[in-house]
Amino acid sequence: MITDKLKIEIQTAVRTALIEDVGSGDATTLGCIPTDLHCTANFLAKQDCTIAGLTVAEAVFKELDASSSFEIILKEGEQCKKGEIMAIAKGNARALITGERVALNFLQHLCAIATTTHSFVKETAGSKAKILDTRKTTPGLRALEKYAVLCGGGTNHRFGLYDRIMIKDNHRELAAAEGAGGILRSVRSCRLAFPEIEIEVEADTLEEVQEALDAKADYILLDNMSNEDMKTAVSMTGNKCILEASGGITQERVAEVAATGVDYISVGAVTHSAGSIDISLEIKPGV
Repeated sequence: MITDKLKIEIQTAVRTALIEDVGSGDATTLGCIPTDLHCTANFLAKQDCTIAGLTVAEAVFKELDASSSFEIILKEGEQCKKGEIMAIAKGNARALITGERVALNFLQHLCAIATTTHSFVKETAGSKAKILDTRKTTPGLRALEKYAVLCGGGTNHRFGLYDRIMIKDNHRELAAAEGAGGILRSVRSCRLAFPEIEIEVEADTLEEVQEALDAKADYILLDNMSNEDMKTAVSMTGNKCILEASGGITQERVAEVAATGVDYISVGAVTHSAGSIDISLEIKPGV
């Protein structure tokens, strides 16, 4: 699951975070912790969660002390119970204490995303619908947050503006200013400009769903539609394109949306509102 590209993203994020936090040096640690002291640090879950981000926490300590060791007890994507140890780090005490906050910031945030995603995935069990993330991510952390979604059992939507065309109402309205409005003409124009990229059309009404079908869009996003309209859209499309439900998706409602027969359900909340999981780092002298 950890690709070479993701490794680079992790390293970049970690280095940026350490520059921000450590600056010219951890004055407190440099002032009172002996240079040659070694210690052991346990990552302890203070609440139930889904694991994501241990590889990022490891990268933090490795950046500060290349000789440190990091034993992963529970793998990424596994369920962790309150009171369980996730991982054990061993190394130079200065390095571990200096990296503590940055490591925990990443781990707590990514575990929260994985846990939130997992809760939505559980609600859709038994249906064909898959939970999608969105581009509503923390600037600079998109790769890590989308990785956490995968750890939670979700599926990644487009990564950015470049890997899928998404024709929304604003695009159609602005295109209309140049005499090129309408779903059909927008799809045709994008298909000519980028024939290699899949096209998704946002539809607010069933009439727009039909327009997107006529335009042979690859995906149709059913934006803020009622469950009844989504069921109708599923009947209208058959297997002609892929349907994604979006807008107003809550954990209480997601099972009903999945039951309409849509293929995907995008949930911005899995990244932008996930919060933080309570995790502590218990450090003691010696290895």
